[in-house]
Amino acid sequence: MSLAHAPYADGHKPFSIGLAPLDLADWIEPDDRLLADLAEKDRLFATRRDIVFAAEPDTVEAQREVLDLLLTHLTERFPQTWRAEPDGTMAIAGGRRVDPAADMGTPLLAAARLVQEDLVLMRRGEGGWRLAAAALCFPSAWSLTEKFGASLDGLHGNVPGYAGAMGTRMARIFDSLRIEHPVWRLNWSIYPDDRLHHPESKEQPRAWFGGADDFAAAAFVRVERQTLRRLPASGDILFTIRIHVDPMLAFPRHPDGARMATGLRDRLIALDPAQLAYKGLTAHRDRLAEALERIAAGT
Repeated sequence: MSLAHAPYADGHKPFSIGLAPLDLADWIEPDDRLLADLAEKDRLFATRRDIVFAAEPDTVEAQREVLDLLLTHLTERFPQTWRAEPDGTMAIAGGRRVDPAADMGTPLLAAARLVQEDLVLMRRGEGGWRLAAAALCFPSAWSLTEKFGASLDGLHGNVPGYAGAMGTRMARIFDSLRIEHPVWRLNWSIYPDDRLHHPESKEQPRAWFGGADDFAAAAFVRVERQTLRRLPASGDILFTIRIHVDPMLAFPRHPDGARMATGLRDRLIALDPAQLAYKGLTAHRDRLAEALERIAAGT
């Protein structure tokens, strides 16, 4: 599903909360990369589990709640792709089979093996909402090891503009989120590869594009589709993150590609220095903008 979302061309202001109501029929978003992405998750769970999964011990019931919700949703919403077998396993179109019982000590990990989305549980405590459990294989320059257990403020402390009014509003949104009113949002960045697993810390300097000569050929547009829903039994909030990555050269092949390229170029130019630094694009903004301008013009 090439260029499935283009928030940079659809009026979404970067570094804003930008939540919209979510139709639960659209909660999970599979595409033709499903089997490849699940295989990559398996590899990461087997070889890097310590940096892609973490959970507080008393979250097991909430994790199981997530797994149960997903099992029901997938088999009812996508019966041609996910099918529950009599032996309790889940058959996935293309020959994959997942046994949720194999990870019953960590149900969130079992749930994450079924979908392309990463899954994060947020729990309310005396210090506000904190990250209490996560199966996070495909972070965008974000370290679960660093952030596990952090509050909303701790998770977003280095996001430009978050401190103050935005942080207060975010906490209010979490407190008031209702079971029957899930929400979703999008954000974007530009990366030098199509790798999904980017666990490097934003606190570390990044030389994204090195000595690239052709920035149009070297760059990939990375979009995060995020959903938030309150779990009916535990009251925890489940945060899902679905990553879409497309080469910048996909724009010329898309019927609306010129508008998308122009929108991304305009959003890139409008970023202030702190926002550019957060996205790791300070040194590359001008050349990326030039490449997008050429793509939009068809040259």
